[in-house]
Amino acid sequence: MYRDLSLRYKVPLRISILILIVVLATTVSLLARSYLIFKQDLFQSSENMGRIMARTLTPALLHDDVWGAYEIINAPFSIDSKDASLQPDMLIVLDRSERVYVSTAPRQYPILSDPALKDEEIAIMKQRLLQRDSMSPEILEMPGFGNIYVVTPIDSDGVLLGRLVMLYSHDIYINRFMTFMRQAAMTAVLIILVLLPIAVYWGRRAAAPLVELSNCMGQVGSSIPVELDCRLTQGGDEIGQLGAQFQRMIGQLREKEAMEKQMVVSDRLAAIGRFTAGIAHEINNPLGGLLNATNTLHKHGPQDPLTSKTVSMLERGLMQIKDTVAALLVEAKPEFHPVTHQDIEDTRLLVMPAAQKKFARLDWVNELHRPVNIPSTHVRQILINLLLNSIEAVPDHGRISCEVSMSDDALRIATNNQGEQISNEELEYLFEPFVSGRESGRGIGLWVTYQIVNTLDGSIEVSSAEDDTRFIVTLPLQRAA
Repeated sequence: MYRDLSLRYKVPLRISILILIVVLATTVSLLARSYLIFKQDLFQSSENMGRIMARTLTPALLHDDVWGAYEIINAPFSIDSKDASLQPDMLIVLDRSERVYVSTAPRQYPILSDPALKDEEIAIMKQRLLQRDSMSPEILEMPGFGNIYVVTPIDSDGVLLGRLVMLYSHDIYINRFMTFMRQAAMTAVLIILVLLPIAVYWGRRAAAPLVELSNCMGQVGSSIPVELDCRLTQGGDEIGQLGAQFQRMIGQLREKEAMEKQMVVSDRLAAIGRFTAGIAHEINNPLGGLLNATNTLHKHGPQDPLTSKTVSMLERGLMQIKDTVAALLVEAKPEFHPVTHQDIEDTRLLVMPAAQKKFARLDWVNELHRPVNIPSTHVRQILINLLLNSIEAVPDHGRISCEVSMSDDALRIATNNQGEQISNEELEYLFEPFVSGRESGRGIGLWVTYQIVNTLDGSIEVSSAEDDTRFIVTLPLQRAA
């Protein structure tokens, strides 16, 4: 289930877990260190206190001043100390024979009594002292009993007079540690509460570009949409580079898709051209004979009105078939006459009557100011076909525009009309013969135009929107050779 989560959740979750681990590890490490510091602080304070009291008790033991010794060991309890938490629970002064000389609990440990006989813990403590036989302060922990003993020798010029035993409970630093632990826990919780929202915010910010890129890639299927709903992050980092690379890839895929469609159309038109050319050649053979026969019959046959009318109808029908077949047999052979400014103007004169019949306005721009080595016959045929097609497409009083211009390496012909929009389905088959969106058209003009442009190694582009259909023909100049 975790692997199926979106990055918008995974990244903040991982950052949050990392913050929790870091805060908890830091807090535990700090608590462990604090525990040791509190413990060392207790031991150091108790040792210093033991040394001071041992020096103070030395004169009392030398002069056998029990009352003075009693007052000395009770002095810490009578003074209001700033750090009362470090005061011992009980003090016992032992003489040379390890008997009680004086204590802060005289009823529990009376003078000259052996504390080991009354308290098992003290007996174990004394046994451990005898094993060490040291003249330096000793700290003895009694884990089984929960107490700590700090034993400081009382000596005079190296002669052991007795021992000062200070008893501390483990709770003396456990309580301090617990107080510090509560404060540390509250601080850790506060840090987590502050950092987690920041982690979630930055985690989502960090994951957002990858999530958006994933959404964009999900929109790309078997075909690429015309417009991708993508808001990719721009930048020089890896995510920005990935987004830029994805956009380049989409552009290349669109180009490839357009080329594939163009190749399919070209292959289909080429197949249709070969098929129609074959049929046209087969028709031309008997058609020539039929035209010769009708011509002979018209000249030398009976001249009665019925026969003449019938032969004339037959001849017109055969001529129409001849024109159709000729259109199917387009062969753009370069001629020696290059296209000139006047050729373009002549074409305008030829199509003006058709435009005037529909009261259409023809906007004309002719920027061809020098001869261009492209066959003029074919250029005129392209212009006539595109303009007549535009005139037929526009409604009465419509508007048509034509612009002929030159660049460094190509001749450009652009026509616009305000006719009805051509659907995408019709655009796919627009340049095939006998495919026309109008009842009056045969669909040959655009096919012939396509064949001429293709033969001249040019290109033709079509775009159609509401009240704006545009044809752009580009013919390269290197065809002049």
